[in-house]
Amino acid sequence: MARRSRHRLLLLLLRYLVVALDYHKAYGFSASKDHQVVTAIEYQEVILACKYPKKTSSSRLEWKKLGHSVSFVYYQQALQGDFKDRAEMIDFSIRIKNVTRNDAGKYRCEVSAPSEQGQNLEEDTLTLEVLVAPAVPSCEVPSSALRGTVVELRCQDREGNPAPEYTWFKDGIRLLENPKLGSASANSSYTMNTKSGTLQFNTVSKLDSGEYSCEARNSVGHRRCPGKRMQVDDLNISGIIAAVVVVALVISVCGLGVCYAQRKGYFSKETSFQKSSSASKATAMSENDFKHTKSFII
Repeated sequence: MARRSRHRLLLLLLRYLVVALDYHKAYGFSASKDHQVVTAIEYQEVILACKYPKKTSSSRLEWKKLGHSVSFVYYQQALQGDFKDRAEMIDFSIRIKNVTRNDAGKYRCEVSAPSEQGQNLEEDTLTLEVLVAPAVPSCEVPSSALRGTVVELRCQDREGNPAPEYTWFKDGIRLLENPKLGSASANSSYTMNTKSGTLQFNTVSKLDSGEYSCEARNSVGHRRCPGKRMQVDDLNISGIIAAVVVVALVISVCGLGVCYAQRKGYFSKETSFQKSSSASKATAMSENDFKHTKSFII
């Protein structure tokens, strides 16, 4: 029984293979197993090669860019879109004269040609990666800081591909990622993150005063931001005391002025004047009421 079941299983597998081969011949479809990855530097040229035999008069070629939506690159024997002005065809391949970062993505070439079994369709897929040099990074450096506080400098670039690494410079001299490897006089309290671009002083000192700049670098190129000066000062205790004394003197002078005005009776005179004004107004109103009553009786 076991031998019979195995024999039947082998027959089923053979039938499946025969059907699959017949289907492949009928439709004549084949796809490249090797997925190409083409790398190019922005604004240089690149060739997107389609792995297919020589072009014939009866063959039909289409290039498409894949993504959220499929767009034609080469269709009905003509380049499409902005590829018209900056690309050309070399047999089945596309030569882009100045590639941009927007060209990055997945492409597929499709070649169809008549054969003995019918219409034969072959396709090849590749991915284009565009390398971009960093732009001038954005650097955040405080103009002043107090000694002993925590200070963080930031550096960032949003254009480089691959993502750049960052290096900080003080007065034109490159800072080491590990400050302990530097000279004995160098400040050893900072922490540099070459991936995120931060330079943090845990306890900043007056020796850290200087002009700081940051460089973003990847495999394509590098750019540096203009230098910015950071001044580290001690907490000005004497200045704070002087300010407190001045404020206290101003408050004292104002208080003495109020006391002097009260002694001279400026506030009492004003009150008596207000009282006399109110009394005169009341007298005038009484006289008017008396006259009005008298005229009414007559």
